[in-house]
Amino acid sequence: MKKNVPYRDQLIELSKLYKIQEIKSYINSKKKLTTSQIELILLKNKVRLPEQGYSKKRVAEIKFKEQVLTNLLITCSLIIFLVSIVSIKPYVKTIANQIKFTYVAKEYKTNEKFPLENNSKNKNVEKDNKISLDTRITLNLFENLKYDLDRIRLGQSVKPVYLSKLPPDLKNIKSNSKKKDTFIKIILPLIIDENNKILENRKKLFKILAKPVNSMGEKRWLKRRYEDYQIKNEDIAELKLRMDKIPVSLALAQAAKESGWGTSRFALEGNAMFGQWTYGKDGIKPKDSEGKGHKILKFPMLRSSIVAYQRNLNTHKAYSDFRSKRADLRKNNKKISGLDLVIYLESYAATGKEYVKTLKNIISQNKLTDFDNAILMNTNKDSSLVL
Repeated sequence: MKKNVPYRDQLIELSKLYKIQEIKSYINSKKKLTTSQIELILLKNKVRLPEQGYSKKRVAEIKFKEQVLTNLLITCSLIIFLVSIVSIKPYVKTIANQIKFTYVAKEYKTNEKFPLENNSKNKNVEKDNKISLDTRITLNLFENLKYDLDRIRLGQSVKPVYLSKLPPDLKNIKSNSKKKDTFIKIILPLIIDENNKILENRKKLFKILAKPVNSMGEKRWLKRRYEDYQIKNEDIAELKLRMDKIPVSLALAQAAKESGWGTSRFALEGNAMFGQWTYGKDGIKPKDSEGKGHKILKFPMLRSSIVAYQRNLNTHKAYSDFRSKRADLRKNNKKISGLDLVIYLESYAATGKEYVKTLKNIISQNKLTDFDNAILMNTNKDSSLVL
């Protein structure tokens, strides 16, 4: 190397001689490298530096700074990782359950259908020959998903299993308690899910009302809600009264009463869980309806029946006291319970007070108020099972 060549130029020539791509890239990008930086890059590539300007102390300083920075980054990353592990610990069990549920749900959709034969895990599943394959599959599904009402009463989330129809022969299950439990397991997630949709809309309603000015989209949304809840003159106060959930215990009790715990002809043939009347063509004619002209409204699936039932209680003038009492409970931060609201449903059936008494007995005897605060497992569409 010529002595009259400046030290920095000597370094550049060395980088060209040894084809150090990193320095070439910096030069092409017109980024200015310090002499020390060039030295460090050459040393990293095991190129011996010219003796006259070789500052070992300077290079060591640069190396030390880089090492300190690397150590700091590693330490920070480790701290963030540990904090993350601690913070997500409460959710690990829920996530694990969701993964397990998704796996079982996907397996259930295969042709195997979790066969009952030779499966020691399913000893508790009914094996009576009088039970159809549909009912056996339903019982087996609940068993595999560990869908247990006692656990739900203790605070476990409800499995998001959405059946579109009832098994055709629930009445053939020998155990009366198992029959009732199976019915509740089928209806419970559907009721909670529809209540959640109402509460989401209610939350959105109050957000919109809190704004000084609403967008066109928000105004259109409000207009649709007035139509849904059959409100004239855009009465906001009335919309607040009507847009609210139906207590789970009350819905379960009425479904049990009106469908005979899922065994009535109307429930099995038309998914009619709540005995709603119609005078149109789309209904099932009762055997003893001569002269009355009414039919029992039928639905394409169980969920549709629940939606219609909720809309009925939230819109019909006969249940205005029901809605007012519900609003009072909410205003006073009290639990919206089926036992508190059932007394306002005398108009639901011709038997009036006797009907209310029957519903109270169903709620109390079956401890249905335990489900008033039940929640669905936090899931997305992929981890819910629709059948």
